[in-house]
Amino acid sequence: MLMRTSIAAAAALLLSASGALAQKIELKLGHVAEPGSLIAQSADEFAKRANAKLGDKATIQVFPSSQLGNDRDMYQKLKLNQLQLWIPSTIMSTVAPEFGVFEMPYIIKDRQHMKRVVENLNDKIFIPAGKAKGVLILGTWENGFRHITNNVRPVVKPEDLKGIKLRVPAGEWRVKMFQAYGANPTPMAYGEVFTALKTGVMDGQENPYPQIWGGKFFEVQKYISLSGHVFSPAWLVASPGQFEKLPQDVQKALSEAGRETEQFVRELAAKLDNELLDKMVGASQMKSNEVDKNAFIAGSKSVYEEFGTKVSGGADIIKQIQALAQ
Repeated sequence: MLMRTSIAAAAALLLSASGALAQKIELKLGHVAEPGSLIAQSADEFAKRANAKLGDKATIQVFPSSQLGNDRDMYQKLKLNQLQLWIPSTIMSTVAPEFGVFEMPYIIKDRQHMKRVVENLNDKIFIPAGKAKGVLILGTWENGFRHITNNVRPVVKPEDLKGIKLRVPAGEWRVKMFQAYGANPTPMAYGEVFTALKTGVMDGQENPYPQIWGGKFFEVQKYISLSGHVFSPAWLVASPGQFEKLPQDVQKALSEAGRETEQFVRELAAKLDNELLDKMVGASQMKSNEVDKNAFIAGSKSVYEEFGTKVSGGADIIKQIQALAQ
């Protein structure tokens, strides 16, 4: 009887141990960016930090380059728990209207300004707005300052964009902005842009240096105009409902790693800004030029006015962000 009891206890312990091993949580992290881009390097750094904290409790696997679909696909997969972590950028303005404020031209002056926006307004405005739409912000990273490339002419003033077929990401305010400048903007998934530029379906596009570099757009574009017209944040997000079902220690590790990665991203982004323009121009026939930013700011007035009236609380959000510029 004693032997049978010991054997049974040993068997139960073995089953319990194997069950515990089988319960290691696997978390998928998806994004659309190509290897070498800022977002790709940010995702890899986060996964490294988070996996070190998680130990044998959970593991994060990164899926770059739209492997899990475009941003709209991944938003749906996040809500269905087919994807646990996602890094959106401009598309957040279609998830919750408050995020459209980051589409206002030249509203973010520099990275320190954005840091103050995160510290002062994330908990107050953006985290609640995202959570209400099924995305929980774990980290506010960046996509960077955006610049215009095209194959028609150098862009110095908004009127130089007249008639140019310009790819833009999904988001009504980017479309409205470039319509105000006279371009013909068309939303298109990032993964489709290179072919569209190469075949002439699109004349140009606008993106931060790391995305232009990662997507190799410089290989099929003649001009890059250093407009810096929009600073695009990027967010590490999870599904609120699914995140809250994770063990507390796993939640803590993911949240800590998400926030810790913010400073890494700022420093890496600044480094890439100092390096990539010269690399792209040196590796291609693309020519760079400065723009008349005052002319672009003047041409953006209608976009600010419409956001302020169309989005609930929009005018106040603009004021709060502008007040943090100093």
